[in-house]
Amino acid sequence: MDNLLTRLEELVRTHAELESDLADPEVLGDQKRYRETAKRHAELTEVVRTYNAYVEATGDAEAARELAKETEGEERESLRAEAELSDATAARLVEELRVLLLPRDPLDDKDVIVEVRAGAGGDEAGLFAGELYRMYTRYAERRGWKTEVLSMSEQGIGGVKEVTFQVTGDHVYSGLKHESGVHRVQRVPQTESSGRIHTSTASVAVMPAAEDVDVDVDPNDLKVDVYRSSGPGGQSVNTTDSAVRITHVPTGLIVAMQDEKSQLQNKEKALRVLRARLLQAEQERQAQERADVRASQIGSGDRSEKIRTYNFPQTRVTDHRINLTVHNLDDLISGDLDEMVAALVSEEQRRRLEVLSEQSG
Repeated sequence: MDNLLTRLEELVRTHAELESDLADPEVLGDQKRYRETAKRHAELTEVVRTYNAYVEATGDAEAARELAKETEGEERESLRAEAELSDATAARLVEELRVLLLPRDPLDDKDVIVEVRAGAGGDEAGLFAGELYRMYTRYAERRGWKTEVLSMSEQGIGGVKEVTFQVTGDHVYSGLKHESGVHRVQRVPQTESSGRIHTSTASVAVMPAAEDVDVDVDPNDLKVDVYRSSGPGGQSVNTTDSAVRITHVPTGLIVAMQDEKSQLQNKEKALRVLRARLLQAEQERQAQERADVRASQIGSGDRSEKIRTYNFPQTRVTDHRINLTVHNLDDLISGDLDEMVAALVSEEQRRRLEVLSEQSG
């Protein structure tokens, strides 16, 4: 506890120094330095606020105990109860502070590239994949994030074989990183005359968007092929070689894009997806080497792991990794993922705290 309080006092001092820096004309004149200072200040603000609340609660508890020594009867009992209540508040705030001081996932602030693909179930799987895509875009809209479709292969009315899109905004990866895996839907298809419930699946992959500093891609490692587009696009489709397929020779990863009319645009989008896949592969390799990361993971994050079931007849959604069942399927599929995301983030924090406790013990 002493180590925790010492660290918190240091962070309070740092927060005050950063606040002073934000008013410094020299910092104000350097946009890059100002942004970095403002970001760090914002990160520490909640820690300082919670710490101040903890100090206030412990002070209230101590004051109530001191007053109780000087009183008798009902007033003494009332002050003792007040002290216990303040102690309980302080204990809760300590746990909040432990979570706030957990080492941050360096990827949490990154934008993401999401791939949704229809799995088993034919047309019904395509419809479900389309619903998942719309669920994520609506969730992004609720969070103030922006989405951009990189490629889409449609299937039937409202269905998709696969769709790849980018989501940009604040803390996007932290809000979507637990969505990777197999999503399963149980419902009666509109085309099913006998009323039998069918089960279909779609897979989701969420990858942090990679910047040049994250992944060093040697152009000599890339094999770029161009060919004529076969999907929707415009007048140039089937008349010019605008589609692009990039192969990363060392890993064998292949990314193809054909949705844009311009070969340059398709190549740029393909490189974005390729960088994200390479970064994800590197993160998975590092996670396999680090026992603490593996122990705190919620599931494997693999595209083949069944993570969630959406049961339409019972309006029930179950996340199998944390045994959480909610009964607001309509709201959730419409983009209200807050409760599910909060539960997954809470479980991740609990596991990370467990790992840290074991390491420090």
